[in-house]
Amino acid sequence: MDPATPPDGSNHPSPTPDSGGGRRPGYLYRQVAAHLAAHPDQVFKVGELTTAIAAPSTGAVFEALKKMAAAGYATHTTGPHRFQITQAGVDAAGTLPPPAPRTPRQGRRGAGRRQPVTRPNGDLYFPRKLAGATDVDVLRRLREKRIPVLLYGPPGTGKTALVEAAFPDLLTVAGTGDTVVEDFLGNFIPMPDGGFEFVYGPLVTAMREGRALLVDDATLIPPKVLAVLYPAMDGRRVITIPGYRNERVDAADGFYVIAGHNPGVHGAILTEALASRFDVHIEVTTDWDLARHLGVPNPAVAAAVALNGDLAAGRVSWAPQLRELLGFARVRKTLGLAAAVANLAGRAPEEDREQVLAALRRQYGTEITALTLGEQR
Repeated sequence: MDPATPPDGSNHPSPTPDSGGGRRPGYLYRQVAAHLAAHPDQVFKVGELTTAIAAPSTGAVFEALKKMAAAGYATHTTGPHRFQITQAGVDAAGTLPPPAPRTPRQGRRGAGRRQPVTRPNGDLYFPRKLAGATDVDVLRRLREKRIPVLLYGPPGTGKTALVEAAFPDLLTVAGTGDTVVEDFLGNFIPMPDGGFEFVYGPLVTAMREGRALLVDDATLIPPKVLAVLYPAMDGRRVITIPGYRNERVDAADGFYVIAGHNPGVHGAILTEALASRFDVHIEVTTDWDLARHLGVPNPAVAAAVALNGDLAAGRVSWAPQLRELLGFARVRKTLGLAAAVANLAGRAPEEDREQVLAALRRQYGTEITALTLGEQR
């Protein structure tokens, strides 16, 4: 079979490249929105929704979900990424939101850079110092010079948040051990009329539209799959799509690749081939002062600092990061301090539970147990 021939053997004309993918702009977006609207009380992981609607690419589904979240049509939580439709999303009935603003790549330096930056989901990101400037400014300058960056650090320290703050035009591939080449390049999807249509993947879209591409959890992706990036990152800046007539894709000005790596996570392997593609490696750790500024009590921060020392020494395999501490602050505000402390203890893996409980007891001076259902009232 010709590589451009879809699974049903039909021969559709080449689709028009757009963020919705294919000849019917926004078809996948509307499919995603319709499924969320049909299950308004359900929270979906990206993979679960991809399976539910039989979409061929988790990357394309992820971009549709992020577009909904940026418009206020869905909520977006991380660790892992989860989405739930909002009433505004139900009311929108699958209508495409306006496109996100592009990031100007010139004249971004200057006054006000240390002010919070709004991420696509509406959350604020507080820039941190880096190389004599701020992290947001540094990433934008590196993009201007086409210098790829690998961000590394424990899950929950803000790597994804930093990239989203730096690049409002960001596309993302959420890496797992099941990520395939099609999640980058695109694939055929079934249409209501029984035919198939090719939907371009986020790598193709980012190259053609000159956008930034985040490969999140890149070191979980099989090396043979990740190699699809390399021609786009080197001097050629050109790829082909083997599954779609070997179509050539040239990178437009502004195209940029940045990756995230969580050392120590099971299955995460930083190969030499991958590491060498990124000229700048930046460690991202939890900003304890920011945690306090955002309302996390000092005892909880102190316990997290101590546990991170144990993590660095190899005495535990898990320690709370900024994500868990911000969750602590939200639970405390909603359910009270005791419940927030108990919930933080319960988030620890079973093998580290006792060490986490001990650290919290030292700070709070009371007996603490993980959040557990009690007797019936």
